Amino acid sequence: MLNSLYLAWRYLTFNKLKTIILISCITLVGSLPISLNLFLAESEKELMKRAISTPLVVGAKGSDLDLTINSLYFTSEPPEKIKMSEVTKIQNTKLATPIPIYSQFKARNYPIIGTSLDYFQFRHLNLQQGRYFSVLGEAVIGASLAQKLGLKVGDSIVSSPQNLFDLGGIYPLKMKVVGILKSNQTNDDSAIFVDLKTTWIIEGLGHGHLDLVKSGTPDVILKKDDGNIAANAKLPEYNEITPENLDSFHFHGQKKDFPLTAIIAIPENQKSEALLRGIYQAETSTYQIVKSTQIIEELFLEVFKIRKILNAIFALVILTTLIAIILIFNLSLRLRQREIATSFYLGCSRSKIAQLITAEILIILLISTSLTGGITLGFKNFNSQALRTLISM
Repeated sequence: MLNSLYLAWRYLTFNKLKTIILISCITLVGSLPISLNLFLAESEKELMKRAISTPLVVGAKGSDLDLTINSLYFTSEPPEKIKMSEVTKIQNTKLATPIPIYSQFKARNYPIIGTSLDYFQFRHLNLQQGRYFSVLGEAVIGASLAQKLGLKVGDSIVSSPQNLFDLGGIYPLKMKVVGILKSNQTNDDSAIFVDLKTTWIIEGLGHGHLDLVKSGTPDVILKKDDGNIAANAKLPEYNEITPENLDSFHFHGQKKDFPLTAIIAIPENQKSEALLRGIYQAETSTYQIVKSTQIIEELFLEVFKIRKILNAIFALVILTTLIAIILIFNLSLRLRQREIATSFYLGCSRSKIAQLITAEILIILLISTSLTGGITLGFKNFNSQALRTLISM
């Protein structure tokens, strides 16, 4: 048998092109479905980690999937808005700790997340440099974002208008970077975190401008009556919040009516979670509450259906490849008729010829299997790190 393996090896090394093609085909059709299934399994694991750490999400009634994806990963379109008063409502129940989220705006295509300082503690986000935001107009950015845009503490980033033709609605605001977070290889690495009031200023619910009494610019005064001063359109509004103009910033309306996109609710225990879900599942409730893990599991059930279809396609590809390989060997045997006849003349039996051909097939399969195993093992080790990097981009 060793002699047969040696002769088979010599034949395969002599016909290098044919051998390389056969090994490549078998390796690819073997490693592709395995690698894809490993990738999907690792994706589910990474996404579920964030869902498990985020028990409940409160938001407007509608697509619970959009609400969950936007609140956890900041990737989908913002859901319908809810009122800030809902935070107080959850606090008053004493069943959970609410963390408000307002993810309506972007800066240079990166999400601006209006929230409270509790969010950093909740997500275990630590600072790489600088400090957390403390006043209006300050921003804390993720490590990946800072690296890509070349930003450091002390630099600024400007919010992007949602509609270039609606300049009166969205207020482009220049925000100062006061802190950069350590990388935790999640979507937080590519986000800009600001105080809720900062996002409301971008929304246009608050602004800062010259003091009409002290400015000494009568051309901006429209009407002055009984101590009340109305300004005209010439009154310039500040697009950057500085220590000098901070006091001039004010809001119009009541804070309880200001918008949010979601509230992350952290229940005290399982009983509190059940009671809070019961409150929002009542027919009279204006908003909905979703359990993050349940929504992500439902999402992956759909992915699993797609995976089954892909596996069926891969099975057909593998079958087609095997048929093609058999055909190649059959054609190869026809082309080697003179070679086989010469072997007979030299005294080789039919069983010995079959042994040589079997040895060739075994060598090709052994090499292909080894390469497939190596690729799969390498992909498995690299997969987790690569996926976290992909998620944080």
